[in-house]
Parts: sequence; structure tokens; C-alpha cells
Amino acid sequence: MLYYLTIALQGFCIYHLIKNRSQYYWIFLIIFIPIIGSIIYLITQVYNKRDATIIKENLTSVLIPTKRVKDLEKKLQFSETFQNRLDLADVFFEMKDYKNAITHYEVALKDKSQNNYFILENLITSYYNLEDYNKTIAYAEQLKNHSEFNKSKSEFIYGLALDKTGQSAAAEKHLKAIDQRYSNYSERLVLAKFYIKKDKIEAAKEILNEISIEAQHMTKSNKSKYRTTINEVEKLLKTL
Repeated sequence: MLYYLTIALQGFCIYHLIKNRSQYYWIFLIIFIPIIGSIIYLITQVYNKRDATIIKENLTSVLIPTKRVKDLEKKLQFSETFQNRLDLADVFFEMKDYKNAITHYEVALKDKSQNNYFILENLITSYYNLEDYNKTIAYAEQLKNHSEFNKSKSEFIYGLALDKTGQSAAAEKHLKAIDQRYSNYSERLVLAKFYIKKDKIEAAKEILNEISIEAQHMTKSNKSKYRTTINEVEKLLKTL
């Protein structure tokens, strides 16, 4: 518990430091004297009611998932229902613990009386992140005939998995379905890189230019959210 608390505290202090452009010597204090350095930084550079709330939220985001897992595991042991197992799988998925998420999703999938579309979506994501592309493709193909699959993130991941298994022509069809204006910026950047890899430079430049133009009309919050993607787009454009 102390370890997670320390990591969360350090993470928040460094985030606050960079965001507010504080003196960078604080980083050394926070990293090399974790607890004391972080506390000194909080007291001297951060602390007010608003920031106290932010600190609480950041620490809670680290500490609560572990407790939720334990609580849900006990609940499942007491009553092995579809919903209890799904709740536990979802928490593992949120934590990016894909192996445990898969274990419980696949048990839940055996209940044919339920609508399993959402489970299949999360299995597609989980297997792709574990680099099991054949399983990713197998589960995605169970969703291909659903209207919700069209232009979805699951279809995009399906396309990525096809490309990873050497099926580039089929991959392109599903990857470019995600190319929709004023949305899906990260995915469209990946699509542009796919085109560059396939030596389709003009197709790549078209997507990158569209994102660059759209970025000029983004709200301040979206510019912040997609800053890394936008910066990479601009760098790529300079090289083409």
C-alpha cells in the first residue's frame, strides 16, 4: 500500500511541476527523496483546497482498483453469476491486466443467453494488446456482421491484427473505415503510418494534412488532449 501511495504522490507532484513550469530541480528532490521530497513540494508549491481535491483523486485512482478487485473476487466467490464475473473482468480490463480480464471474459462468454457484443469487443482489445493477433482476428470475425462493428475501434484493431499477420490488402479496408473527419485522431495517424509503410505517400499526406488543419480549429482542451498526436503529425509532414 505504501509503495502505491508513494508512486501516486510522486506522479502527481511531477505532473503538477511540469504543468505549472516550476523549477526543475524539484524533480530530483521528488525522485531521490520520494516521500519527504513530495511532501515538501506539496506544502511549498501546491497546497490549496483545489489542489487537495486533485491529490485525493489521483491517489484514489491508484489505490481503489486493487481494493475493487479484492471486493469483486469475494463477491464472485460468494455468488458466481454472469454479472459478478463481468464486473470483475471489467475492472481487470480497466487496469490493463488483460490476461486476467480474458480469463473471466471467456468464462462469461459461455453464457449464450447474454448479449456478448461488449465482451467480444474487450476480448479483441485484450488479445491485441497481448500480441495474440490470431485470437484478435478470430473474435473480430464473430462481430463482422454486426452493424455496430462498422467504423468502430474494434474494426480498426481488426485491421491492425490483419496487417500484423501479413494480410495487408484486407487490413487496409478495415483500417481506413476509421478515417472520419474531426475524430479518431490517433487512429488516423496510425493509418497514415500504414500508408507510409506501404509507400502510399500521397494517401498518407492527405490524412496528415487533414489532421493538421483540424487541429487549428480544436478547443483548448482537445488541443491539450491530442497534443502528442498533433506534434507527431507535424513532424511526419516535414519528412514527406
